Amino acid sequence: MSYCLNPYCRTPKNPDTARFCSTCGFKLLLGDRYRALQAIGRGGFGRTFLAVDEYKPSRPTCVIKQFFPQNYSVHDPEHARDLFRREAVQLEALGEHPQIPALLAHFEQEEFQYLVQEFIDGANLLQETAKRDPFSEEQIWYLLNDLLPVITFIHSHHVIHRDIKPQNIIRRATTKQCVLVDFGAAKTLSASDSSQTGTSIGSPAFAAPEQAIGRAVFASDLYSLGVTCIYLLTRIPPADLYDTEEGGWQWQQHLKHPMSLALGKILDKLLQSAVKRRYQSAADVLRDLNAPSVMGALKLSADGYQFQPSIRVDAVRRARSHDHSTHLPAAVETMAPVSQLAPSTAAPPWVCTQTLTEHSSWVRSVVIHPNGKSFASGSGDRTIKLWDLATGKLRHTIAANAGWIRAIAVSPDGQTLASCNNDRRVMLWHWETGERLQTLDGHTDWARAVCFSSDGQLLASGSQDKTVRLWQLSTGTVAHALTGHTHWVIAIAFSPDGRTIVSGSRDKTIRVWNGKTGALVRVLEGHQDAINAIVFSPDGRVLASASDDGTIRLWDMPTGKLKQVLTGHEGAVNALAIAPDGNTLVSASQDTTLKLWSLKTGALMHSLTGHTNWVWSVAVSADVAASASSPPSTVIVSGSWDATVKIWRQTD
Repeated sequence: MSYCLNPYCRTPKNPDTARFCSTCGFKLLLGDRYRALQAIGRGGFGRTFLAVDEYKPSRPTCVIKQFFPQNYSVHDPEHARDLFRREAVQLEALGEHPQIPALLAHFEQEEFQYLVQEFIDGANLLQETAKRDPFSEEQIWYLLNDLLPVITFIHSHHVIHRDIKPQNIIRRATTKQCVLVDFGAAKTLSASDSSQTGTSIGSPAFAAPEQAIGRAVFASDLYSLGVTCIYLLTRIPPADLYDTEEGGWQWQQHLKHPMSLALGKILDKLLQSAVKRRYQSAADVLRDLNAPSVMGALKLSADGYQFQPSIRVDAVRRARSHDHSTHLPAAVETMAPVSQLAPSTAAPPWVCTQTLTEHSSWVRSVVIHPNGKSFASGSGDRTIKLWDLATGKLRHTIAANAGWIRAIAVSPDGQTLASCNNDRRVMLWHWETGERLQTLDGHTDWARAVCFSSDGQLLASGSQDKTVRLWQLSTGTVAHALTGHTHWVIAIAFSPDGRTIVSGSRDKTIRVWNGKTGALVRVLEGHQDAINAIVFSPDGRVLASASDDGTIRLWDMPTGKLKQVLTGHEGAVNALAIAPDGNTLVSASQDTTLKLWSLKTGALMHSLTGHTNWVWSVAVSADVAASASSPPSTVIVSGSWDATVKIWRQTD
């Protein structure tokens, strides 16, 4: 069906291929490209339609928002029109974040303004609550950890959302990540805004007191998030939870199950009417939320955080219900996944020998020194910590201060540590002393990945600006800027011989480049979602890649052909490492587990449990602390969103 966008058309439904409405003659193709299929929403400023992009062969689904104020006596039409234009500008800047809908187009046609956005397949949290019991505190903990980084991102762009509520949070059907939608009320905060009274906007039941009088600040979004949480916990309208006589929220007595004091204090601080007594930043909430005292109070289970079983189970069911083979290249269409193989029991079992808790926020990256005696971890607490691998003792801390540490790497000679965080720069540090050696500045957006070449002369960095930069370390200059990805570059790797560099992106592709000239060699396609990690085998013949689609793919590098698809994780695969002997591949996942695979056969050999949240990073090395009389073994280090680092070894 083709749906007419004329608000006054009495019979808007038309045949699929029609170009003009048979009732009113209105043009049905928006911008000669987007065809509305059905109306899916209506608000004060306009209407929303489910649509398809007929310009592309796959006809992907999208959303059309039409500016059409419903009540001109209430809404100033010029102000409303300005808000609609402002939403387009904000979405263009913010839409590259995977948890914010991407802006596809903005234009006028037939005297109406339109936005075309990415379609988020999933239910909003208001719809979820209508079909299920109220959220548990563990589910609220997960929700906050999922959304607060998004709020941090929009605030870093000086934008206040001003309408956070259950209806504007959609859980993706595929990854189960929450997506923040509807930036129609959002405001870009300038230096002069803090002293000026603006327009009262947003949903009154969820809006902070200062927002109600037109004085919204960043903390206003945190208030709305707090109100959202207590609504999800109780399923009682916010107006019925606020005691106007006492002037405060009365929500805990409406819970079906007792709330831990630790999480209750966090929610109460989010809900403070006075801005100065409320959390001032999303980063502050994340810090308290992931403190050991809070996580301990939430009674984490030993085999993984059971905050929302439906998230993990439904993700697996959905993944297994789709025939992924139809999306594979012809050369591998008949290849069966090997995830169903039971873990091998021939090798000795693995145990966690140390759990390190000195970080105060999630651990995004870990690397082991080439000598196998020490390792480093980078965290959301803005520090890099150096540890003794044999004892787990903290050697020293590097206070990067510039932002969350996204990735770290160590040079082949072990002298230099590279890091990138939530800015565009790459920092080089002396491994032993923590002294800052060099700052590499050239990216135009956050850097998200770093990697040294095997000879230590080049450093590669991947960025949200969609480029890979190859830095000549002797001069600190850019040797090559590699362009071609259409989304963030979040994984990079040099081949062992340094002749090839590989990059993985949220555009679902892997690009193979000539390490000397920067020329594109080939593009590897097959993953159905963002590429999170890539790693070469020691001989350089095999490349392993991990994705948000929950799979690991093994590629034959001489030919570029897909060898195997490994499935078995119940969520996104975040990190990969290969043991020095080239026999074992280790993967880390959103499902809180580490898995060990045979790189030769693809068989699953072990599954390691113990982390209580997403495992973000993993590193593998020869175990130099093992007894000389023992057979050769390896040691694994992993970092997680649970703010811990774990060291794993095989038992005798």
